[in-house]
Amino acid sequence: MVMFLFLVIALAVVVAAVTLAVVGGGDSGPLPDAAPERVRDALPPDRPVGRGDVERLRFPLVVRGYRMADVDDALGRLGAELAERDARIADLESALAGARAAAAHRHVVMDKPAPEDQQ
Repeated sequence: MVMFLFLVIALAVVVAAVTLAVVGGGDSGPLPDAAPERVRDALPPDRPVGRGDVERLRFPLVVRGYRMADVDDALGRLGAELAERDARIADLESALAGARAAAAHRHVVMDKPAPEDQQ
């Protein structure tokens, strides 16, 4: 009988606490919708992406993993910058090969004896 009385009193306290929380919750109404989480440290738009930028890049978690738009934007930006750097490297290597060929040609021309020296 004591246990039953204890359970009834505990149930009454819990119901009273829940009632006070619901009724006395204030006039604020339902909670406002939270803004969706976005990438905090996005890739810098004003300069080329560096290794540190990629290492600091973190995507916010959502219900099913990551926000596809954030990941797609980051991968698109990284792909474009890699393509630009590859093109720049190819241009520089081509210019270097041309400069080496020109230097080799000048070296060969300078090594030939002058026509007056041959007599």
